[in-house]
Amino acid sequence: MNNRSARLGLACLVVTSTGWGLNWPAMKLLLQECTPLFARGTSGLCAALLIGALAVFSGQSLRVPSGERLRLVAAACFNVVVWMGFSTLSMRWLSVSQGALLVYSMPVWAILLAWPITGRRPSLAAVLGLGLCLVGIGLLFAGSAHPLTMDKAPGVFFALAAAVLFALGTVAMNPPRLPPLSNVAWQLVIGCLPMALYGWWFERPDLGRLTGTGWTVFVYMTLVPMGLCYIAWFAALKRLPPALASISTLLTPTVGVLAAAVMLGEPLGLREFAALALTLGGIACALLKR
Repeated sequence: MNNRSARLGLACLVVTSTGWGLNWPAMKLLLQECTPLFARGTSGLCAALLIGALAVFSGQSLRVPSGERLRLVAAACFNVVVWMGFSTLSMRWLSVSQGALLVYSMPVWAILLAWPITGRRPSLAAVLGLGLCLVGIGLLFAGSAHPLTMDKAPGVFFALAAAVLFALGTVAMNPPRLPPLSNVAWQLVIGCLPMALYGWWFERPDLGRLTGTGWTVFVYMTLVPMGLCYIAWFAALKRLPPALASISTLLTPTVGVLAAAVMLGEPLGLREFAALALTLGGIACALLKR
């Protein structure tokens, strides 16, 4: 790995983590004007068309071998419906900092779930990481401007379900053997189509309520987090060790929390910084050990 390739890989990681991090307060803004599953599903379908076109342009085949179809559907359920859908739903009840830190506890759950599934016992670092995460998240909720009350229980459920089920899919399933862009395009189609249809039929979105801000956020979600960031992520994985790429994703919730303070006026003081440091430190313990 030469220096130029490494620098390009690191630049791609910064683009990815920043774009994904800014998506958290952006989604919170959009939920003020549009329903969650319809918004997420529709933007994902638009992004799938763009990524699919790019895949064809770059010479990647969109054909899915028959032996990979079931695996592709299962991956879309965990990676799109659960990860994207549930994390978006959690934003109806939680602040950005609460939702982001709960959802991004996923690496710790993956290590713990690997014990009953693969027989790989969690290390002391993993147990320590879980403890730090729990202390950090507890500190974030305790005594904050958005305390953990029963009316926030659905948000906590969806955020933890997104983290734990995504971790389960990571541990229990082998990823589909498809070219990277084709893989993302198909998973977005398979996962976002039912979300968009469910949202249209049951959530009854009123598109007339969308302001210029809402449409701007919608376009951003389509082009950046689901488009540019995935392309940059795969470009980074070609140039950097997977462990380094995984650890870099800790920047995502950090960007989300800081951006939420600027864009939404969410609290950002000593309590929030301490909770962020403890939670991300716990995740780092797990990732570094892996």
